[in-house]
Amino acid sequence: MLTLRQSAFDRSAFDRLETDLFKRLEQQIQTAERVPAAEVHETEAGYSICLELPGVERDSIDVKATDRHLVISAERRAPQPERTEATETTQTPAKLLSEIRYGTWSRSFRFPSGINREGVQAVYRDGLLTVQVPKAQTLTSVSVKVEG
Repeated sequence: MLTLRQSAFDRSAFDRLETDLFKRLEQQIQTAERVPAAEVHETEAGYSICLELPGVERDSIDVKATDRHLVISAERRAPQPERTEATETTQTPAKLLSEIRYGTWSRSFRFPSGINREGVQAVYRDGLLTVQVPKAQTLTSVSVKVEG
């Protein structure tokens, strides 16, 4: 005799879990792709950071320096739809594929020694941002007079 039993196992709950996990993974991949690739080099005089920023306008790049940190942020703006003069309406073409990531991001670099904030220089050319960060010329020790 064949007996059929209903499983206490809810398949729809697993389907929802799988869908949720794939959505989260896709969001993490999109975020990781938005952060630009970087190279950091150290010399005796300072540090050199080079970031890939294709399609980013120079005016949207912000470079800030503190005593030991450099924070670089920028925005890649989506292209604006074209306006026609005759109708003054906006025509948005239908997207068939979109792999270009638009939006804002921020990247921080922490250095092992102090940096000279006033000497930081940044150049943006051909989609590459190069930032020269000189090391701070500080004393390694301080003498303290003992009173008593």
